[in-house]
Amino acid sequence: MELTPLEPWIKAKLETTATGAELRKEIDCHQLMKLRETVDYVRIRAPFYRSLFDGIKGSDLKSLEDISSLPFTTAEDIQADDLRFLCVSRDEISRVVTLRTSGTSALPKRIHFTEDDLELTTDLFHHGMQALVRPGQRVLILMPGEQHGSVGDLMVKALPRMDVEGVLHGIVLDERAAIAEIVEKEIDCLIGIPVQILGLVRHPESGRIPPGRISSVLLSADYVPAAIVSEIEQAWGCPVFNHYGMTEMGLGAAVDCRILSGYHIREADLLFEIVDPDTGMPVPDGVAGEVVVTTLTRKGMPLVRYRSGDLSRFIPEPCPCGTILKRLEWVRGRIKGGVPIGDRFMLTVADLDEALFSLPGLLNFYTEVRGSREKSILHVKLYCGTVDERNAALSSEAVRALENLAAVRAGIEQGSLTLAPMEISCENWISTGSIKRKIIDAREEK
Repeated sequence: MELTPLEPWIKAKLETTATGAELRKEIDCHQLMKLRETVDYVRIRAPFYRSLFDGIKGSDLKSLEDISSLPFTTAEDIQADDLRFLCVSRDEISRVVTLRTSGTSALPKRIHFTEDDLELTTDLFHHGMQALVRPGQRVLILMPGEQHGSVGDLMVKALPRMDVEGVLHGIVLDERAAIAEIVEKEIDCLIGIPVQILGLVRHPESGRIPPGRISSVLLSADYVPAAIVSEIEQAWGCPVFNHYGMTEMGLGAAVDCRILSGYHIREADLLFEIVDPDTGMPVPDGVAGEVVVTTLTRKGMPLVRYRSGDLSRFIPEPCPCGTILKRLEWVRGRIKGGVPIGDRFMLTVADLDEALFSLPGLLNFYTEVRGSREKSILHVKLYCGTVDERNAALSSEAVRALENLAAVRAGIEQGSLTLAPMEISCENWISTGSIKRKIIDAREEK
């Protein structure tokens, strides 16, 4: 089986020829050295960390495990004043990304990058994409790319380094146009947001794409439902890769190898932890918890022990591809992304994804819980390509799928939840991925 391309890339960055357990030891030593450097760097240069790390020096960290002695950084910290995180002058910042949270009045987060920071991500894209494409192939990038330093822009710059052509399409606003470009430009690989790729697969003109034309797909920017992966694999007969990243992590963090059973992390640049969401303490490999990330090589706005809010775990078994790199399970949702139903149950986006995306013709959905905690009403709007006589069947199938979910079934049986009539719409279904899908809790008393 083909080794993940991230391992030789990381070895080159560490300037080592080590393999196996010796390589793992060298990566750990590199991360500890970079962690110490980062702590001292931000303590001196960033006003936020100057206060947070008062009395703490990098040399205080004797092992990687000692990172748990450092305080966390949170989204609220960045929202309060992003400029207090800057370690360079504002003139050295090449890109500022503003992140907004759907359905809340929270302040936006602004993440700053220098040109060198952006190059780190371009380098990741260059090497990570080697698992998907070969020299001479073409990749259609269905991601934002108009602005300097955006994901699409960095991917267009990265692919030619491996003799692959990157074709920037942008967010899919017209499925016919995207399908036509796939056919006309003989595209081999697609990079896009899960629901947008699903929209292409389920479009009436998807049959124009010749069998075997698409050799690989990379899904990114939102959580990846298994139902969507299965649909793409069946329709195009190609492997579907998953990429994990947040803007706070530097846009790119980890990607599948050809085994397709967990992300490998860019461990030369990022240090990941999994902690108990309630206590903040580290959990053993194999136990699910919150992903916490420390950037080890960023210059503009490094982050130390940033709580991502994402739920995952380290997979303890070695990857069959043969790498010594750690393997992170696919992220399925947010720690706080669930909505409590009744006394004991939690309804999550992941539950809804697997229940609804398998329904034929569905492109996306919107979910809102109204009423009160004692008498909740679940409102679901189903987005499909057209509004016609098939909608009645889709509504019925959606109701049955929802009633099979443990949280919904229990809520209905307890009398704490009712299902509102399904709504159907063929407009405004497109997700840009800039705001991840979530359940809106609009109840009077949360």
